[in-house]
Amino acid sequence: MKEKLKILFLCTGNSCRSQMAEGWTRKLKGDIIDAYSAGIETHGLNPNAVKVMAEAGVDISNQRSKLVDEFMDMELNAVITVCGHAHENCPYFPARCKVIHVGFDDPPQMARELAEQGADKEQQLDCYRKIRDEIKAFVEKMPGNINNPIA
Repeated sequence: MKEKLKILFLCTGNSCRSQMAEGWTRKLKGDIIDAYSAGIETHGLNPNAVKVMAEAGVDISNQRSKLVDEFMDMELNAVITVCGHAHENCPYFPARCKVIHVGFDDPPQMARELAEQGADKEQQLDCYRKIRDEIKAFVEKMPGNINNPIA
């Protein structure tokens, strides 16, 4: 049997986007990919991310916010940065580990901006749902889009 790919999703705080990506990958591609997530910092698990993932049938409530340092000695096939800050501050990984940037908007920031404009909680949650669905679409195309990433 072929060995599973080991993929790390990296973002700034490992609270939302990278957690969603880990959850989707485990659910949709767990037979061929071992998925992990981490952050440049740890901000804890975002409860709105947990909520919208549960709505889609993916339980990420037992995942935890982790620092990228925990994975520096792991033999990874790819590190996927899911936000610009993480991409710009991505630590060095061995040459055999591909580093790919696939940026997604920041749901907490989007929700804050909507809240300032008077949006209700449901409208704010829609920001999380939008990014959840974009991440799912990316994960559904794995591993092909990792081997041949889109610029």
